[in-house]
Amino acid sequence: MIDHCAAPGLTPLDQALEQLLSSLKPLEETEVVAIEQALGRVIAQSVVSQLNVPPADNSAMDGYALRADDAGENATLTLIGQSFAGHPFAGEVQAGQCVRIMTGAQVPAGADAVIMQEQVSAEGDQITLNRAVTAGNNVRVAGEDIAIGQAVFEPGRCLRAADLGLLASLGIREITVVRRLRVAVLSTGDELKKPGEPLAPGQFYESNGYTISAVLEKLDVEITNFGIVADNLDALRSAFTQADELCDVVITSGGVSVGEADFVKNVLDELGEIAFWKLAIKPGKPFAFGFLSNSAFIGLPGNPVSALVTMHQLAVPMLKTLTGQKVVKPLRIAATAGCRIKKAPGRTDFQRGIYQIDEQGKMTVVTTGSQGSGVLTSMNAANCYIIIEQQRGTVEAGETVMVEPFDAIVS
Repeated sequence: MIDHCAAPGLTPLDQALEQLLSSLKPLEETEVVAIEQALGRVIAQSVVSQLNVPPADNSAMDGYALRADDAGENATLTLIGQSFAGHPFAGEVQAGQCVRIMTGAQVPAGADAVIMQEQVSAEGDQITLNRAVTAGNNVRVAGEDIAIGQAVFEPGRCLRAADLGLLASLGIREITVVRRLRVAVLSTGDELKKPGEPLAPGQFYESNGYTISAVLEKLDVEITNFGIVADNLDALRSAFTQADELCDVVITSGGVSVGEADFVKNVLDELGEIAFWKLAIKPGKPFAFGFLSNSAFIGLPGNPVSALVTMHQLAVPMLKTLTGQKVVKPLRIAATAGCRIKKAPGRTDFQRGIYQIDEQGKMTVVTTGSQGSGVLTSMNAANCYIIIEQQRGTVEAGETVMVEPFDAIVS
């Protein structure tokens, strides 16, 4: 029997991704936003600190600030004041003196160490040390975390929650970010209906637009949803033209296979160019990438699992690259197959799996069952992809496979 899926002319995934990413030009347009609105945005310029963090030497403990030269074991010092966070001691510590200090409070002038309160005996204003202290003990030095002039973030960083706190700690109120990417989403097919509408024989409820848009929302892009477009050259041409005028990227699902009613490739040939078509992966072979006049184009397969796999493996890295982010390879971990995994050589297989880690830290993985490209429940039940190499055949239980856990975007 001939394996048509292993036929020549299919582009390996790594080659397709490299070609796709190398052909893109990141956005150059920027905007300034308040840090409250910057979560998930991509920094467009280097961020350099204009101050030290912490701004002054401060105490890492509740205790007493003193001079290390006076801090031998059993030494007795005179308490002359106190230093609290936000309310520093105004004087200077002289020989034989100390200051009561709280965690985070500024170390007073003249002092160069802090002894923990549990390590002293106090009687009135006389403090006796129960152990010796050396210079720098329990002192957080000015600029220890961030120094003046230090580059904190470089362009291309997608801001996380902790990043916003760090920006605020530097006194930064606004940040220059790459403008949001504009993405058009189209679903093609005469057989598709919106949820809630009655179904005629041979029709299905459209789902790809919802899953694709959900992934895009996690990427913080502006989405223009064109809904369902009929399998009609004129309708597709009109939708493509509008999407190209409005957006940076046009993403379709369906219509990129070889059926008589699969017109997306024909319209793309007419209005733009195709860089590659058909991938050596399963599911997801009928995938198209190219360009329209003003935008990049991705044609996802119509089957829902195929659409999601290619969205994750190709479209997401593409969108990140366009905003200037550095694309890193997804985390992949060796695991033991807990069941037999059927596969034919010829294409890299992204089977949906469930991994578990036992008490000894050993990872095992099994499939979610039926792996058909139209079985969306195989994605719902999964927490990872099981990636089986292009030329590898069936995997027996106990063999090693690579697992790619779902991340926040995928899940």
